[in-house]
Order: sequence, then structure tokens, then C-alpha cells
Amino acid sequence: MKLDIDDLRFILALDRVGSLAALAREENVTPPAVTKRLGQLEARLGVRLAMRTTRRLQLTHEGHLLAQHATGVIERMQAIEEALQQRSQVVAGKLKVHGPFGFGRQHLAPLLDAFRASHPQVEVQLFLSDNLMLPSQPVHGRDAFDVLVSIGEIPDSRWVAHRLAPNRRVLCAAPAYLRGAPAIESPADLAEHACLVLRENDEDVTMWRFMQREGRGEPRLHTVRVHPAMESNDGEVIRQWCLAGRGIMVRSEWDVAASVAEGSLVALLPRHRLPDADVTALVPQSRIASARARLFVDMLKKAFRPRPPWRAA
Repeated sequence: MKLDIDDLRFILALDRVGSLAALAREENVTPPAVTKRLGQLEARLGVRLAMRTTRRLQLTHEGHLLAQHATGVIERMQAIEEALQQRSQVVAGKLKVHGPFGFGRQHLAPLLDAFRASHPQVEVQLFLSDNLMLPSQPVHGRDAFDVLVSIGEIPDSRWVAHRLAPNRRVLCAAPAYLRGAPAIESPADLAEHACLVLRENDEDVTMWRFMQREGRGEPRLHTVRVHPAMESNDGEVIRQWCLAGRGIMVRSEWDVAASVAEGSLVALLPRHRLPDADVTALVPQSRIASARARLFVDMLKKAFRPRPPWRAA
């Protein structure tokens, strides 16, 4: 046998990252070790699988053919494993979950703890990042997530989406800031205020958009270009600055509902609504048959329905 499952996962990973050096970093090995492994695989198969350029590695036609078949083989193997586990009625294996930092710490971490307690043979992995970059092609093996929790617009329709909970975006500021600031009666007034901006991905985060409904007519769109007084790529930093009275921010309802209720933050422009940022669980096509993924998504739904914790009052 010239191929094994690790060879298939290797060629898929190489196709995904597109660089021997990048794959070496990901695997925590030296670049020569990855180069040697590729050379050995090519020697066993008697074909060239990749072309090295100065900037990037590209698979040859034979390499693409191997990757294409590898995807199907691994998906079928995963389906067989899931079917056998379901027959044995034992939930086991790895459950790998991705979620945003703040939401993950507050909600996903305790739910995964409870899931592990109910299914002690499952190995739980939680990865937190506010930068949700879905891969352009299927990912398998240890690189694949079973469930990704997303807040806001769903970035990729190829994933199976489960809506978990409603979540508004809230414009708010601390009373200490508002006491010395001009009145805020419309979105246009924000251009003259100190705004706190969360810098995420490549989005235009200084263009804030509001919808205003007047009577029974169509809602009107209001846009304003804010000038950041302070900005960060960490939502918790923005929140702390806002609580300290440094300016106005836009944050998710799940994060600020309690602060608004207790008065440490004040919701602004109640007649103008920002785009919603609902909480969604995304499951890749290759994980649909996974009992672990299905059971965890069910737990998420029960935790956030019929009313999410931030609307419990």
C-alpha cells in the first residue's frame, strides 16, 4: 500500500496552506522535515505532487487529483466512524469548537464543561478568536472544527447554520461621558463625539449604519462616519474604556444588557436600530453526521431558547 490516511491529510493540509514553511509552522516541525515528507510521498507514488515557486507552492494536476480523492476518502471514513459510534450508543472522540473571545469565555466555556460532564469520553477543545475566517475548502483531521459559533452576518452559506439566539447591537456610553458631552439626538451627531471602535477583520468599522422606522412607512437608513478617539482589536478593551467614560461604543446586546440594566451604561438613540448580530452555530458539511456536533448544537439551543440569558429579565 503506497498511501495511508496520514498521507491524505498531509496533501490536503499542504493544498490548504499553500506553503511548505506555513505547514511546518502549523505542524510545529522544521521546513526541511515537511520538504522531506513531500519528497518521500512523491517517490512512493512516482509522480510530482507540487511545484515550488519563490512565493507559493502549487499542486500539480496529479496533486490536485490526489487531494480531490483524499477529501472523499476522509469524509467516508468519518461517516463510518460516526455510524459505528452511534450503533454503540457511546459518544466519544474530539469535539473542536471555535467561538468569539468574550462570548466564548462567558457562554461557551461553561456549556462545554457541562457537555464534557455528560459525555466523559469526549475530548473537548475550545478555540477563541474574534477573527472568524472560514476556510475556502474542506478541512479534515485535527484542523477541522466541529462547531463554529458566529455572531453577526453568516460569512459562508456552504456551512449548515443553526440560529441560536437573537442579539441586537447597542449604541451606548457611560453616564460620566454623557454628562460633559453634547446632546445626541440623531446618528449625525456622533461625528462630533469621541467614539470607541473595535477593529475587526477588514471591515469598514468607522461607518456606522442605523435604520429608523417612522410610523408605517419604510425604515430610513442613516449612515455616519465616526472618527475614532480610541480603537482596539479587543472587544473587552473597548468595553472597559466605555465604562471609564472615554466615549461611545457599539457592542452586542449579550455583552452590555446587564450594564445597561444596572445603569453603568446608557443605551442611546433608541429609535435608531443598528444591524442585528444574531448568534449562530455553524457546522461544516463533513460534520453533519457527527453525534458530538449534533448533541452540542442541541445543548446550545436549549441554553439560549426560548429566551437568551441577556433577555432573561
